[in-house]
Amino acid sequence: MKILFVDSWIILSAFLIDFLIGDPKKYHPVKTIGKLIEKTEKFLRQRNLNGRFGGFLLFLFVTVSVFLFSIIFVYFLNKLSSLSELTWLFSYILLAVSGSLFIALRGLIKEANKINILLDEGSLEQARISLKALVGRDTENLTQEKIRIAIIESLAENLSDGVIAPLFYFFIGGLPLMILYKTVNTLDSMVGYKNERYINFGWFSAKMDDIFNYIPARITGLLIVLSSFIMLGFSSGKRALKIILRDGKNHSSPNSGIPEAAMSGAVGIRIGGPNYYGGIIFKKPYIGDDLETVKSIHVYFCIKIVTLSSFIFVLLSSLIRKTII
Repeated sequence: MKILFVDSWIILSAFLIDFLIGDPKKYHPVKTIGKLIEKTEKFLRQRNLNGRFGGFLLFLFVTVSVFLFSIIFVYFLNKLSSLSELTWLFSYILLAVSGSLFIALRGLIKEANKINILLDEGSLEQARISLKALVGRDTENLTQEKIRIAIIESLAENLSDGVIAPLFYFFIGGLPLMILYKTVNTLDSMVGYKNERYINFGWFSAKMDDIFNYIPARITGLLIVLSSFIMLGFSSGKRALKIILRDGKNHSSPNSGIPEAAMSGAVGIRIGGPNYYGGIIFKKPYIGDDLETVKSIHVYFCIKIVTLSSFIFVLLSSLIRKTII
C-alpha cells in the first residue's frame, strides 16, 4: 500500500460498495469537512477577513488540513497492513470503504428515481420538496416538466462532480487526492456563490473547483456520448456529441455545460433556460434542441446513462492503468 497509489481492485471495490450500499445517513466525512469550512469561515469573518484574501486563507487552511489528515490516515493503514494477514485484509477493506464514502452514484440515482416516481404518481408538491436535495434553484412553482429538466441537469452535473471526478483523482493520486478533490468541491458548493456575501470571499474556491473539474467534466461528456451510443443507438450518440460542440459553453460554469449538453443531446430534449434562485430570476441560455416534451422515460434513460457511464469509466481506467504501469 502506498500513500498516493491505490490498486485498481480496491477502487473497483469502493465503487461497488457505493453502488450496492450507498452512503451512511450519519457521520459522513463530507459533513465533517463542511463543519470545518463553516467554523473557519466564521473565524475569518470575525477578524474582518471578508474579501478575496480571507477566501484564499479559508481554502488554504481547509484543504491543507484535510489533505494532511488523509495522508496520516493512509499511512496508518499502511502500517496496520504490515502487521499480519488479518490486519492486511482489514486495512484494505477499510481503505475501500473509505473511498466509497466519496463516491455518490447510488445516492444520485436514488434521489432522481424517487422524484421521478413521485411525479408519475401525481405527487407534484412532494416532488418539489424532494427536488431541493438535488438542486439549488427555487422549486415551489416548478411544473412537472421543469422538475424533470432539473433532475436531468442534476444527473449530468453530479455524474461529473460526484462520480467521475472523485474516481479520476482516486486513480491518479489515491485516497488523499480523492479527498482533496471532494474538499475543493465542498468548498465551492458552500462558498462559491456569485452573490454579495461570497462573490469575493468564495472566488478562489470557485476557481480552484473549475480547475479540478476541467478534465473530469470533459471525460464525463465523452462517456455520456459513448453510453448513449450503446444504449440508444448511433443517432443518439451523434446528437450528444453535436450538442456538446454547439452548446457546451452555454453555461455559467466552464465545466457543467459539457455533461449537461451531452445528456440533453443523448435523449433529444432542451434543458437550461431561466430559473429562480432565492426569488431572483437568472436567465440562463438553453442547451439542446426542443425535440420532445420532457417525460418520465427521459429521466429513466438518463439514470441508465449515468449508471453505464460510471461502470465504463471504472473498467476503462483500470484497463488503461494496467497497460501503462
